[in-house]
Amino acid sequence: MAGKSLHHSLYGALGLPLGFVALPLYVLVPAFYAGSLGLSLGSVGVLLLASRLLDAFIDPFLGKWADKVLLQSGNRSQRAWTVMAVLAILCVLCFWGVFFPWVDQVQSLMWWCGLFVGITTITYSACTILHHAWGSQLGGDAVQRAKWVAWREGLGMLGVVLANVLAAQFGYVVLAISLTITMILALLALRSAPWNTVGVEKPTVDGWQHPWKNQAFRRLLTIFMVNGIAAAMPATLVVFFIRDVVQRPDATALFLGLYFVTGALSVPLWVHAIKRWGPSRVWATGMIGNILAFSGVFWVGSDGMVIYAVICLMSGAMLGADLTAPATLLNGVIQRSDNMAAAGQFSGWWQMAAKLNLALAAGLALPALQMLGYNTSSPDHASQNALIWMYGAVPCAFKAMALGLWWKLWANKGWE
Repeated sequence: MAGKSLHHSLYGALGLPLGFVALPLYVLVPAFYAGSLGLSLGSVGVLLLASRLLDAFIDPFLGKWADKVLLQSGNRSQRAWTVMAVLAILCVLCFWGVFFPWVDQVQSLMWWCGLFVGITTITYSACTILHHAWGSQLGGDAVQRAKWVAWREGLGMLGVVLANVLAAQFGYVVLAISLTITMILALLALRSAPWNTVGVEKPTVDGWQHPWKNQAFRRLLTIFMVNGIAAAMPATLVVFFIRDVVQRPDATALFLGLYFVTGALSVPLWVHAIKRWGPSRVWATGMIGNILAFSGVFWVGSDGMVIYAVICLMSGAMLGADLTAPATLLNGVIQRSDNMAAAGQFSGWWQMAAKLNLALAAGLALPALQMLGYNTSSPDHASQNALIWMYGAVPCAFKAMALGLWWKLWANKGWE
């Protein structure tokens, strides 16, 4: 048992530094370039939008590339690790470049930001997809698959939390040094991670669209996207909600910490639940729990710090189900497919969907909030009500829709 746990941790270790990269790229870069370095917010927004669109739409092609890497002749695990190491080191170097530019003129900073953010984003995505494809091919029953996912996603969530703390408390130098150290250690661990060749001995078939021929994948991805929008909308609006409804912007780090730490700590409990009930029912249970948790949003007011803290704890506990169950089901779909060697293609489309969820959430939530009369500069009672509905009620509706789709498209199909 200890040996198997060691194998899981060796594989999942890379999730920690990848979590370090994810938070700064999506959260800290806009404030850094627009606030600290003086670029216009609009210019930074255009650059980041372009890099994120490129990042999302290139994922299926990165998935195809990952399959080719994993199918090279000879010692395939060694080659995959070597490619991963080169990408990871390049990602770390470009991460340093993002936060420590060598230029100071506005025009030069624009080019610098676009170049280094773009390369960091693409190398991060390539590492993530290759890592996920590697894990998908490790196989096993639902519980074993859940453990591969749990170590990877749990350590990834820990990386997000640590990056948030280090950036806020110690600055970008300590953050970048910590990323460098953890990436090196994770790569050393991954070099000894297990490798599976069963079911991947034949070459990939068709093109990058191959996963769409799989009915189970199409259904799972549909549920995943609707559920993902429900999760991404509160993430888009959380800072506004804490500032204008809870009215405790000074406690933002506390609330986010409660949510993410609880999510990471809940992962082992959800893995145990998967062992008893299977990943499908566990995912549905998490959806129901999330709806119940967010129903408390309507009781949050200017003196509702305690109530909102409880909501963060409850929804954070449900986050563990979203971290483990869908990816476990995806690995099951890949394992049952006619070609496990196409794991990268499945992972590429999956990652693209996850990123589009964030874009769709922002594209739906922010314009709708404006239409409802939300005023960011001086929010009144009507603005607060609009924010409560968009932050709480609409995501609950999407969760309920995802639950309905799960019942119609997935439940009782025997796809675990």
